[in-house]
Amino acid sequence: MPEKVKEYNAFLERKKQYGADVGFAPLFMPDYLFDFQKHLVDWALRKGRAALFADCGLGKTPMQLVWAENIRRKTKKDVLILTPLAVSRQTIRESEKFNIPAAISQDGQHKGGLVVTNYERLDNFHPGDFAGCVCDESSILKSFTGHRRKQITRFMNKIPYRLLCTATAAPNDYIELGTSSEALGHLSHTEMLKRFFKYLDDKGQKKEKREQDEAYYIIEANNNYYRKLSYRVAQTIGQWRLKHHAVNLFWRWVSSWARACRMPSDMGYDDSAFVLPKLNLRKTIIKSNSPPEGMLFTVPAVGLSMEREERRRTLNERCELVANLVRHNRPAIVWCHMNNEGDLLEQLIPDAEQISGRTKDERRGELYDAFVDGNLRVLVIKPKIGAWGLNWQHCNHIVTFASHSYEQYYQSVRRCWRFGQKNDVDLDIIATEGEIRVMENMLRKEQQANAMFKSIIKNMYNAENVNNKQKFTEREDLPLWLSKVNV
Repeated sequence: MPEKVKEYNAFLERKKQYGADVGFAPLFMPDYLFDFQKHLVDWALRKGRAALFADCGLGKTPMQLVWAENIRRKTKKDVLILTPLAVSRQTIRESEKFNIPAAISQDGQHKGGLVVTNYERLDNFHPGDFAGCVCDESSILKSFTGHRRKQITRFMNKIPYRLLCTATAAPNDYIELGTSSEALGHLSHTEMLKRFFKYLDDKGQKKEKREQDEAYYIIEANNNYYRKLSYRVAQTIGQWRLKHHAVNLFWRWVSSWARACRMPSDMGYDDSAFVLPKLNLRKTIIKSNSPPEGMLFTVPAVGLSMEREERRRTLNERCELVANLVRHNRPAIVWCHMNNEGDLLEQLIPDAEQISGRTKDERRGELYDAFVDGNLRVLVIKPKIGAWGLNWQHCNHIVTFASHSYEQYYQSVRRCWRFGQKNDVDLDIIATEGEIRVMENMLRKEQQANAMFKSIIKNMYNAENVNNKQKFTEREDLPLWLSKVNV
């Protein structure tokens, strides 16, 4: 076979995009990992560039530490672990617990081994110093600005071994899947859309909207038509919709570089050590002392502008109710969304401290440690600041205001209601009469996310046994210029 033909066949092989194995067999697998954790670490090491979408409390930190230690032992080079600011200290505590040396560095200086830093400090590091890179809580990549996200992606693309870890609340988020694939060196977000998705014009978007409204009744309808319809319209991102004939191919491609699980049984292992205690959900609707200006009574707010005005108007009533709810002697976490909410809650709750955007990094670390150690009873914080990666199993009372962001809601709840929690967890969701639709939307997204995750687990599990080398069996026609090459 001519050399150019071999090169062209090799080019076609690379374009399959089913995920190449560039890793190696584990050199180090400690006994303290559960069997399903060993399975995931072994798979991620052999892949070399992989993502682990494991739920809160399934042990992503020890898994990523063991993965990084294997890379260090194999290459004799350092490994960088990127985390949100609040998670850096916790990662070091976990490394000490599992006897895997690691150190925090903020200025780019490091003595070797596993180096932990937060995403915002990446400017101080050079990719040539590392053989591997771990992105902890990698779902926040899509929350960064375009510049920051590109910086992280370009940094990782210069490193041989890469691992993404996140407890993805709804892995049907195609923005996140696209950015994750791009960071790992697989299809870029744009290439993913062009290959698996169809662009919708204005007419197509209106049709999808009608079908989404129809699929809203999936729970009540309970028949196969609505189940299929709900699954199909959920595969939509902005003006792009997953092609109906490409659903299985898409998840087969995702499963070539990612694994997702909410329980060990998703990987075929025993769940007995990971059964969660009861979650007591309590929804409270506040009746305002007075209706909005120019209104005889309060009606559900329509649009973000009216919702924000409703929150400002009912600030005192909502915060006073929260202060009464946490008037006990147990630890409690209060999630707020606006600065004036956090400031008022800090005043109304005598033994509370607030972490806000203006809180300095050192002070944040002190308050996190104080809350974990039991020296601070009530912590007031926004989900976008502290809802990712922190372990607060000692706390079993959560109070939050209604929000449209299901991911923030899910992550904030799972800081406390997670594997390792010994007590039943009380969850209070507060809304006003004008915010009823906000609460309904948040809970509806929860139902859809749970249904979607089950479908994704099923697709990934089935795709695990597929032999990637047999995906493309049809013979490719050679270009005219190449077919005339003389042997």
